[in-house]
Amino acid sequence: MTDKLDIAIVGAGMGGLAAAAALRKVGHSVTLYEQARQFTRLGAGIQIGCNAMHVLRGLGLEGRLRADTFYPRSWNNRDWESGEVLFDILFGADAEQTYGAPYLLAHRGDLHAALASAVPPEIVKLDHRLTGIDQTGGGGVRLTFDNGHVAEADAAIGADGVHSAVKTALFGEDEPNFTGRIAYRTVFPVERLKGVDVLNCTKWWGEDRHVVIYPVKPDRSEIYFVTSQPEPGFNLESWSATGDVKVLREAFEAFHPEARAVIEAAPDVHKRPLVDRDPLARWIDGRVALLGDASHPMTPYMAQGAAMAIEDGAILARCLEGLDRDGVEAGLRRYEATRKERTARMQFTSRQNVWGKGVTDVDWVYGYNAWEAPLAS
Repeated sequence: MTDKLDIAIVGAGMGGLAAAAALRKVGHSVTLYEQARQFTRLGAGIQIGCNAMHVLRGLGLEGRLRADTFYPRSWNNRDWESGEVLFDILFGADAEQTYGAPYLLAHRGDLHAALASAVPPEIVKLDHRLTGIDQTGGGGVRLTFDNGHVAEADAAIGADGVHSAVKTALFGEDEPNFTGRIAYRTVFPVERLKGVDVLNCTKWWGEDRHVVIYPVKPDRSEIYFVTSQPEPGFNLESWSATGDVKVLREAFEAFHPEARAVIEAAPDVHKRPLVDRDPLARWIDGRVALLGDASHPMTPYMAQGAAMAIEDGAILARCLEGLDRDGVEAGLRRYEATRKERTARMQFTSRQNVWGKGVTDVDWVYGYNAWEAPLAS
């Protein structure tokens, strides 16, 4: 019987937690190191595509997520001014039958909490900011943290986001591409809406800006929206920077009354710059690999950033299944080779920001099942 690997994961976001749960599923030992001192339920929504749901089902989370999230009829794309339907990406029972899994709309905190429930709490080490990562002569990896802790592992995974410390340690520091656009987003109680029902997921397409609106709870008690608009000069990368509601409302004051009503109802908003990267030439170095936004950050225009990280976790686990220490580097190379083409296509497609504006081929995205997809030879 193959000895299980001891794997360190840096970052306990969606991708890190999914990878941890998947690696434990195939028999390996995992420790997660997260720089935050605690998990918080930030005011943001997230779309859980059918492709991501395949992975989450395999981790035993489907029942919980169906109970906590909204089951939309469609992703409805409408003109900013007239309200004309440009293209309707149908979900609901039809998509579930076609792709074998549901499409769900969630509060980001609820998805993160579900993923956190899939791993034992004792393997998550909070308040651990990585300061160094080295591959030892004995065939392992040594990780050091700013609190003085030193850890040893057979392999390490950098799931620490677009500003990944692991990526910097492996391949040097560089800045992501700032698109020149800002996302304002918030979640608020439906009681704040007067005279407008948010029944679905809708993207309102403007000439140089848009807003996406949807419920995040099964009873539609919480409403989420996120925008994309030009705001040159802003470059603070933060999920918690506060935005000015008045500035946001002015930016969308000419939009259709339905969209404007939701924006007007927001009590407050947060803002962050929208960034991505060109596909990286390499994700791995020896026994260390990147995952999720650390390896392929993308704009949110296809709602696939977290889904790609979740898929990564399942593919990584499959590529390391049954391997001992001698097979780690080959397994990580196989993971990289399996994932790079799909994630690069997703990065480039999302960057164009035309997904759903007209007739769109969605099968290649939602029809992918990471538990069954072919692995690179």
